[in-house]
Amino acid sequence: MPPLYITTQGAKLCYRGHRLIVEHEEEEIAAVPAVHVSAVYILGNVSVTTPALAFLLGQGIDLVFLTLDGRYRGRLVGPEGGNARLRLSQYRRATEPAWVLATARAIVVAKLHNYRTLLRRYARRLDGLAAGGVAGDKRPAEALASAADELDGLMARAPRCTTVASLSGLEGRGTAVYFSVFRHLIRAPGWTFERRTRRPPRDPVNALLSFGYTILTHNLESTLRAVGLDPYLGFFHQIAYNRPSLALDLAEEFRAIVVDSVVLRCINNGIIAPGDFRIDPEAEYPVLLGDEGRARFIRELEARFNLEFRHPDSEERVTYRRCLELQARRMAQAVQSGSIYRPFQVR
Repeated sequence: MPPLYITTQGAKLCYRGHRLIVEHEEEEIAAVPAVHVSAVYILGNVSVTTPALAFLLGQGIDLVFLTLDGRYRGRLVGPEGGNARLRLSQYRRATEPAWVLATARAIVVAKLHNYRTLLRRYARRLDGLAAGGVAGDKRPAEALASAADELDGLMARAPRCTTVASLSGLEGRGTAVYFSVFRHLIRAPGWTFERRTRRPPRDPVNALLSFGYTILTHNLESTLRAVGLDPYLGFFHQIAYNRPSLALDLAEEFRAIVVDSVVLRCINNGIIAPGDFRIDPEAEYPVLLGDEGRARFIRELEARFNLEFRHPDSEERVTYRRCLELQARRMAQAVQSGSIYRPFQVR
């Protein structure tokens, strides 16, 4: 089931007649059957009535609060799931250094693998354009191929990392390599990207990436809670106050294939334009996606979550949203059995 996103400023979420209803200035602007909603995301100035709160908490439907620029504020959740044995196993695994290291290594390798796959896909497209006589496409293709080869080398080094800290350094290097050529994936005019920046993002591309990663992470947090795991106790991302470390662990394998793919689609297909952003270099958060652009981006992100594909392991038809749940259940199985978590890797 998809989440419900509410972005209209000054809107109000109500619950009547088994429906979640969004009102603005006393008019109904949206309504969905309550049983068809997996979570509710509120962006900015939106109020929630007491009956709506009672329904969401009673049904275990997460209510997530974000700022207009996609920063996480907090969430309301109902009672925790009853699977205390699973959480106890999770806490025990966190005290086993060898298991933690092996799990963190699998997560890092999967992230770098999916980065490499995306780069090679785009390199092939650019090679095809160059072969067709499109000027200026050969050099970017070579840069993407070279970066993909470097990611290959980093993946080969991962088994030699003997601490989570050294794996973190390897992952950081791989991320730097990937984003050093990210500009070559952007084919639409009017966009620039020099490097990955966050807290705050300094340009529209980074703003889209950060917003997408926030949505992905908090979808995973809801999924982990539903499975019965503690989303705040991770293995690659170590414990930090108020950080959903396990959700961030699972997000690593989906960053490129879900969020980055959507960002590039929105940019290269003209779904979002530079003019959709409000830029104020003096503001605390200098880049803000406007209301219409934000709605289009959320629509495209949800379309990606709901895209059906053939799972590379089981060969069954699944959506990416279903894949998030499958990976959360894989993590639960690994925690319970002591086997090493097997991340999702695209072909």
